[in-house]
Amino acid sequence: MVPDAGEVRGAYRRGMRLVPIVVTVSAVALLAGGCAAESATESAGVSDARVVAVQEDIDRVVGAGVTGAIATVTENGETVVRTAGVADIGTDAPIPTQPAQQTRVGSVTKTFTSALVLQLVAEEKVRLDEPIDTYLPGLLRGDGIDGGAITVRQILRHQSGLPDFADDPRADEYRAGVENRTMTPAEAIAIVNGGRGEFAPGERYGYSNANYLVAGMLIERVTGAPYAEELERRILKPLGLADTYLPGPGERDIRGPHPAGYATLDGVVTDVSRIEPSIPWAAGGLVSSGTDLNRFYGALLAGRVLEAAELQQMRDGVPIDPESGTAYGLGLGSIRLPCGAEYFGHSGGIHGYNTVSGATVDGRAITVALTKAPETEPDLIGMLEHALCP
Repeated sequence: MVPDAGEVRGAYRRGMRLVPIVVTVSAVALLAGGCAAESATESAGVSDARVVAVQEDIDRVVGAGVTGAIATVTENGETVVRTAGVADIGTDAPIPTQPAQQTRVGSVTKTFTSALVLQLVAEEKVRLDEPIDTYLPGLLRGDGIDGGAITVRQILRHQSGLPDFADDPRADEYRAGVENRTMTPAEAIAIVNGGRGEFAPGERYGYSNANYLVAGMLIERVTGAPYAEELERRILKPLGLADTYLPGPGERDIRGPHPAGYATLDGVVTDVSRIEPSIPWAAGGLVSSGTDLNRFYGALLAGRVLEAAELQQMRDGVPIDPESGTAYGLGLGSIRLPCGAEYFGHSGGIHGYNTVSGATVDGRAITVALTKAPETEPDLIGMLEHALCP
């Protein structure tokens, strides 16, 4: 079943443009529900109280109508996985904690992409304050769009003013999968250039997936290698992220064990796990697991992915929402929690899956993956507090 274009486009826009950190919302009193699975990885490293609080959080989310949830918590070098809800509404099978479950992680991909660019900065192959035209001459040209006026830093920090190609119905990854279509980065950029610049480069923050298509193309131009190969060579293999990969064009199924992802289309809860990954690509096409994402963000903040100077550049953010204190650096969001701990990470939404993932500098990490967009925003700040506060 393919829903009307308006419904599909709306779903994609909400997914890929999900606030790339967290939104402060009020806690909601919800009946607990779902089924908790025991974790084979539980150890004394993660406190019992933390595990209980996280389990209650995802039970509440499932009780509010989300099909399934996976929470992965890391503390003192140990990781615990907890689940709630079902992996498949047809069988009511619970989501297992072993083996690791893969999900699509949407815009969490952006942190990986930014890290690759910053590695090239450390190698003096890219300069953050150099115009995009230096590396991709003539790529960005349109009404109010000029690659000679947009810097690499502005691309990574969403300060370019580029319109979001994800707003275009041609860029819906679920419909493209159903219709057996792929999309090249150049075709996506043509959609961007056909729009209009939303503001002057550097004027303000404005989230756009187009920025990270440009970043992916920059990586390929500078290295001479496909983005997926550079990702594998520079980050995935060194960190041992065996459950993480970028699917190629036309690879619409998830390779490993995974819960189905759902969305309500034309009033029917529908399995939308199969999508066309070439559309979100370097902006949101990654598949991963909670364990891998916790390891990645922990390693990133510990200085095992970037040199100190580039990590500081990545963490240096501009305000998103003064009321909540959220900020966005170079592919990395941050917020200081009420307990004083500072969270660094990203959120991501794509058809069927919503994810928030990140860590603190002292080694705690959390990934929560939902297999259906919640109708009511959960208390994400509360969830982060339970997982990350000392």
